[in-house]
Amino acid sequence: MSKEPVAVVGIGQTKHMAARRDVSIAGLVREAARAALDDAELTWAAVDAVVIGKAPDFFEGVMMPELYLADALGAVGKPMLRVHTAGSVGGSTALVAANLIAARVHGTVLTLAFEKQSESNAMWGLSLPIPFQQPLLAGAGGFFAPHVRAYMRRTGAPDHIGSLVAYKDRRNALKNPYAHLHEHDITLEKVRSSPMLWDPIRYSETCPSSDGACAMVLTDRAGAARAPRPPAWMLGGAMRSEPTLFAGKDFVSPRAGKDCAADVYRQAQIADPRRDIDAVEMYVPFSWYEPMWLENLGFADEGEGWKLTESGVTELDGDLPVNMSGGVLSTNPIGASGMIRFAEAALQVRGQAGEHQVDGARRVLGHAYGGGSQFFSMWLVGSERPNA
Repeated sequence: MSKEPVAVVGIGQTKHMAARRDVSIAGLVREAARAALDDAELTWAAVDAVVIGKAPDFFEGVMMPELYLADALGAVGKPMLRVHTAGSVGGSTALVAANLIAARVHGTVLTLAFEKQSESNAMWGLSLPIPFQQPLLAGAGGFFAPHVRAYMRRTGAPDHIGSLVAYKDRRNALKNPYAHLHEHDITLEKVRSSPMLWDPIRYSETCPSSDGACAMVLTDRAGAARAPRPPAWMLGGAMRSEPTLFAGKDFVSPRAGKDCAADVYRQAQIADPRRDIDAVEMYVPFSWYEPMWLENLGFADEGEGWKLTESGVTELDGDLPVNMSGGVLSTNPIGASGMIRFAEAALQVRGQAGEHQVDGARRVLGHAYGGGSQFFSMWLVGSERPNA
């Protein structure tokens, strides 16, 4: 039996910011869910199931929050699933929801991911000691900086590439009303002169800590036919994982990332991603990961990713725009960051991205990664329904 086509008919985000002290976690998630339902012009009664995701519970110190959030999400008496795959969880959560529809288990599913970082200290929460070595890391940046340096050595990338990415994404964020960081006075020189945190990663080349939530309403063909506006159709989606550490692991370009992208392209019948995909919402918490992932995802040959960035290809008006919304560098409610990438991809193909809309975007990739570059989730959405 063929899979049921999956359509995105509703998208909702909160305004992301450093601290949403006006709402509880329940209030935060309900705000995003309500916005997604309003976009789809549906009520809570239309939802058959809820799939929720977030990063580790110790980030807020509330264990299994999905249990008390069921009421806020209209899930009382309905199936509810919790997903967790570290930083990629927002993407994985959307894929679990999509698979419930593709398998014809449910007709309409509300999927949501969130984080309220103001109620925790995620940097030190991510500074757990690794066995058999000195605990010298401080946050995720301390873990990833050596991999960035390895990429620079491997490719000969000049040291200003990270600043170019950050400058681009922060300017893009100014066009996105939901973005956390709106740095109206941003300049390339300000980025390049910001303090060095983890060599070669500077302060302005890192993601913020955000409170926020993102939700989507996914549905089947029948639901899409009733939608008030054209949906985004899922053309392919996949998850892959690998261990944090193993002999021969390539931290610069992980095997799981390559395999995940290849599976998505196979499903969507993408022969040449550089030619066949119009834009990418990519999980880039530290700016150097843009050129690294361009290679990992097959948009550039090995060693060539930084050249796309330097030549302006990934600018909003470039040949392959990357992180039109401002990306994780501008908005980072960790549990939701992956879903925001997926949702922003869907907004693009629906023509609803506002000032950061890419003209003529027909196929857009949403990408998320997490853990020690070990969990990957991706989907490709398009403006035309795939064959059932």
